[in-house]
Amino acid sequence: LHLVALNLPFSGDMRADFQCFQQAQLAGLTSTYRAFLSSHLQDLATVVRKTDRYHLPIVNLKGEILFSNWESVFNGNGGQFNIHIPIYSFDGRNVMTDPSWPQKVVWHGSTANGIRLVSNYCEAWHTADTGAMGQASPLKTGKLLDQKVYSCSNQFIVLCIENSFVSDPQG
Repeated sequence: LHLVALNLPFSGDMRADFQCFQQAQLAGLTSTYRAFLSSHLQDLATVVRKTDRYHLPIVNLKGEILFSNWESVFNGNGGQFNIHIPIYSFDGRNVMTDPSWPQKVVWHGSTANGIRLVSNYCEAWHTADTGAMGQASPLKTGKLLDQKVYSCSNQFIVLCIENSFVSDPQG
């Protein structure tokens, strides 16, 4: 399952699932992509289908392995990954080095176990209000689920996860 960043940073007011869907389509990717965020309807840990949580690796756009599987992101260690393996945007830029994302921080709105934090998810990602708060993770920590709180007015990285793997019937 591919983990890919949106092509621009976003404040806490975003239509992230739609953006993930749209940018994946524009990039020519055929699978469905959902935002790597807890929402008012769903915890981050359950965004990927049950059948795909254990046996499929989580990879970047170029197929390099970030996590052995979806469940390993939520084993309580904060989504520890190798910071030497880049996370790319849908248009192929490395979010860790590209200046389009001046702040190397990822929105997630979740606990380290992928459960939604209702007090810290920018009112279900509908506000960029300075007083509202969102849970996010600085990438330099090497964790996708580090527990830091930021104002929803910040423009951070938004990740998308391929949530349904469809194998090519021709392959």
